[in-house]
Amino acid sequence: MSITRYETGVRMSRAVVHNKTVYLCGQVAEDRTAGITEQTQTMLAKVVSLLESVGSSKENILSATIYLKDMSLFAEMNSIWDAWVDEGKAPARACVEARMASPELLIEISVIAALD
Repeated sequence: MSITRYETGVRMSRAVVHNKTVYLCGQVAEDRTAGITEQTQTMLAKVVSLLESVGSSKENILSATIYLKDMSLFAEMNSIWDAWVDEGKAPARACVEARMASPELLIEISVIAALD
């Protein structure tokens, strides 16, 4: 059994690969003071970058769990998500309202993907 951990710290790894499956830690926005549109865009860009760094891509996302600070942000977040997901390649997805680790954060995503 092979498990490869990437960018591992004391608390967590940013990505873990096992059995040709990639597990990403929660990804958040670059600018925590930005609105939901910008936070969603930069969070998704981080997902792409991290997946590519381990040999995967957004087209290989199997499952995504999105955490929103407030469900009133759902429609605006979805407008960014819908434009980002390639047609016919939408992953299984859940979206829940959650208390965030930092009060400025509006969104976080956890992703599971297949390797290319």
